[in-house]
Amino acid sequence: MPEAELLKEAERQLMICNACRYCEGYCAVFPALELRRTFTKGDLIYLANLCFDCRDCYYACQYAPPHEFAVNIPKLTAELRVNTYRDFSWPAILSGLFKRNGLATSLITTGSLIVILLLVLAFKGPAVLFGAHVGEGAFYRVVPYAAMTVPPLIITLYGLAVLLAGMFRFWRETRGGLSAVIDPGALGRATQDAFGLKYLRGGGVGCNYPNANFSQLRRWFHHLVFYGFLLDFASTSVAAFYGHFLGWPAPYPLLSWPVVLGTVGGIGLLIGTSGLLYLKFKSDRLPAEGRMLSMDIAFLALLLLTSLTGMLLLALRETPAMGTLLVIHLGTVGGLFITAPYGKFAHMVYRYAALVRNSIEQRRRDYP
Repeated sequence: MPEAELLKEAERQLMICNACRYCEGYCAVFPALELRRTFTKGDLIYLANLCFDCRDCYYACQYAPPHEFAVNIPKLTAELRVNTYRDFSWPAILSGLFKRNGLATSLITTGSLIVILLLVLAFKGPAVLFGAHVGEGAFYRVVPYAAMTVPPLIITLYGLAVLLAGMFRFWRETRGGLSAVIDPGALGRATQDAFGLKYLRGGGVGCNYPNANFSQLRRWFHHLVFYGFLLDFASTSVAAFYGHFLGWPAPYPLLSWPVVLGTVGGIGLLIGTSGLLYLKFKSDRLPAEGRMLSMDIAFLALLLLTSLTGMLLLALRETPAMGTLLVIHLGTVGGLFITAPYGKFAHMVYRYAALVRNSIEQRRRDYP
């Protein structure tokens, strides 16, 4: 749907919701809705990114399709979120990656894997790739230390710059101002809501996901993915500290902090991503938006492959399969971080910004 028509349709549906107010206790969107009588483009962007797609409102709504009012808030907000990611992305030439994100993610990840494989074969040779390597620095005999650290660092810094630029544009469009800087209480509340996934509880009994039945499964699978990712990041950070400051090269013993953190995080990611993918494939398509669904599946599948190849690499690191698994793992990690600012990963930045904006509004309402 063209942007002008989408914004007009969003305003129509939200005006109906504002008149009805049946769903005001379900999530943060509806209390925020009540503070407005009309909706600017910035308001619509903010409210869309405040939605966690729990779908409780859709199944409770008396005006949902096939009613002639055709109120479908989950689908509407998902379409607005995809447009947010695309419009606020940088540079503009790469925003097209949001249109066919599943295909783009697959091609970039495959390309990343092929490039790493060809470089290893060219500079190290098949004997090194398929040989067994044990002891300190075993990984670096296949992929040199500089090649394993410098490109990922550059890609990560670039991705952070793109996401922060997008968040700045979001904040400016939604007229956030300097409120967050001078209101640490709002930041604290938003952070608590984000880490606790408060709004995946729906009205308190869980999401209507994958169907009209209430369930907490989606929330718990999200927790496993979120905290699993954080644990893996912590594992990488501790390993970097060991290597850079203590002079202890990888691979590390099974009971070392990098391995323990990475193992627990990897298991969490495996269970969480598998569970969320299962729910995605089982979910009702009527409140879904096609581009967002494709983006979700691509991101979850890539996270699943990253954790799976990492766990296999840990289990088989002292066998001749180590070199091949290392290349595959680095290729998937490369694909994950290259596509991060142009895929579903971006939702973390915009949703957190929306939670901060909401926290500021609610505090002003409670303490005028």
